[in-house]
Parts: sequence; C-alpha cells; structure tokens
Amino acid sequence: MVLRIRRVLDTEVGSQAPPVSHSEGDLRMSEGSPPPLINASAADEGTEDPRFPWAVSVLATVLITTIVVDILGNLLVILSVLRNKKLRKAGNAFVVSLAVADLVVAIYPYPLVLSAIFHNGWIAGYIHCQISGFLMGLSVISSIFNITGIAINRYCYICHSLKYDKLFSNKNTACYVVLVWVLTTLAVIPNWFVESLRYDPRVYSCTFAQSVSSLYTITVVVVHFILPISIVTYCYLRIWVLVIEVRKRVKPNNRLKIKPHDFRNFLTMFVVFVLFAVCWAPLNLIGLAVALDPRLGLAIPGWLFTSSYFMAYFNSCLNAVVYGVLNSNFRKEYKQIVLTIFRLRC
Repeated sequence: MVLRIRRVLDTEVGSQAPPVSHSEGDLRMSEGSPPPLINASAADEGTEDPRFPWAVSVLATVLITTIVVDILGNLLVILSVLRNKKLRKAGNAFVVSLAVADLVVAIYPYPLVLSAIFHNGWIAGYIHCQISGFLMGLSVISSIFNITGIAINRYCYICHSLKYDKLFSNKNTACYVVLVWVLTTLAVIPNWFVESLRYDPRVYSCTFAQSVSSLYTITVVVVHFILPISIVTYCYLRIWVLVIEVRKRVKPNNRLKIKPHDFRNFLTMFVVFVLFAVCWAPLNLIGLAVALDPRLGLAIPGWLFTSSYFMAYFNSCLNAVVYGVLNSNFRKEYKQIVLTIFRLRC
C-alpha cells in the first residue's frame, strides 16, 4: 500500500512541467530567430528585480502620456513652421528636424515597449527588436545633433550677426540638416556590427546594451553625449556673456543690440537643451560608470536604471510644450491649427 502511494506521488511530481522563469518569459520571441540577450548587468545578478503592480502602471502611464503628447505636439510644431512665415527661418529647420526625430520613437519603438509592458515581455520578435533599437538610437543621436545645430545657429545669429546670412543661407541650412541625419545614421550603424541592440527586461525595451563592450560604451557616451553637450554649453555660455554685457552696457561702444524676441527665441532653445541634458544625463552617466567599472552594474538599483530610461523617453514629448509656453509665435499657431481642425469637424 505504501509503495503504491509513493508510485502515485512520483508520477504526479514527474508529470509537472518545470516553471518558466521570469527572464525566460521575457526573452521568448514569437519568431524562430534567436532572441537578443539581456544586458549583462542584469543577467549577472542571478536574482530578479521584483516589480510591483503600481510601478508597472506608472511606467505604462508615463509612456502612454509620452506617446500622445509626442505625436500631437511635434505634429503641431511641424505644421506651425510650415504655415507661419515668421517661423520659416533657417534656425527652425533644426527645430523641424528635431521634431521628426522625436516623432520617430513615438510612432514605432514606444508602442512596442508599451506592448512589452502589458505582456510582461517582448512578443514582437527579433527583427522588430533590432529595428526598434536602431530607431531609438537614431532618434536620440539625431536629437542631440539637432540641438547642437540649434545652439551653433543661435551663437552665430547673436554673436556673429554679420556673417550669419552667409553661413546660414537656405541652401547651407538644408545641407547642415542633411549632414545631421547622415552623421546620425553613421553613428548608429556600428550597433549592428557589435551586436549591442538587445532586449532588456528591466526597461521592457530593445536598446543599447551597455555591457557588450566597455570601450564601445565609453566611445558612444563621449562622442554622442559629452562632446555635443560641451559644444552646446560653450555656445550658450558665450551668448549669455554677451547678453549680460549688452544689458549692463559693459561695452558702451558696442553697436550690437539684442531684440526682445531674439532673446526669447534663444531662451526657448536654451530651455530645450537644459531639459534634454537633465533627462538624458542619468542614463549616460550610469552607462559611463558601468563601462569604467563593471562591478558597479551590480550596485546600481534596478529602480534607478529603469527610472533613468523612462526619464529619457519622456524627454521626447517636452520640446513642443516648451515652444508653446515660451514662444508666442508657436503658441498662436498652435491655437490656429486646433481651431481650424475643430471647424472642419463641425
């Protein structure tokens, strides 16, 4: 009798399938291609980062808000520049280019990330993972390059006004914008060769894996973030110094006069730069720190890593809001476009 009970219990236990771990569920792909690996910093821990339902709800809410505001806001920016002659200036070519860069992630990668949040894992397949990671890289690098172009444009307009029309003619400006996207594409392509675009369950995203190569990560952070930020900082510091000198009349013989609307335009772009730097600095600093000392990858809390990513994602919807708040021309054009849409619907 005892032997029979043992046999029954052994049969029941043996028939049970082994539980699928959280990481296996996250990395399962719907296609037959081999799935991208998670970041080494997450894989080496050996323990899963527990997620609370409210935390997942917050991430989903932030991303949904980002997608909606990003698409509507940046479409308003593009339409405003196309409709309003006062906004069709050389400097705003970079603004439109920046809006396009922000739209790219809201239309394709972010919805896939949102799907991964709802399904608690990536279900779109390997190819979509690679395309999503590529477009995310394209967007962020294009954004910082466009912000650099805006800063150089404002610097030339305010500090070297006599040379501005020659430097930023319509033809030259178009070439600069094309150059921005060419350099951006060249900067992102190496990710495919080093196989750094991988799914990371901590952020529900196919993104740049900081642990693939320390040297490559350091190069990416320096060339794609620190160097452009340094150039933009130099340009805006020179402008601020000149503004202070003019307002305090330190140089009484200086014929330069900064018009109020020119200063407001500069201030608008300065705020755009500051928000970008604040939103993207945590993620880049974490990547740089882990690249310099891989042991720090285990010491960084999961919530901090996740927050740095979604903080960076959120930045893509802020620019259009800044333009509407600080620039009267954009604000008036926003109202006109919205009123026109409502009239057409009625």
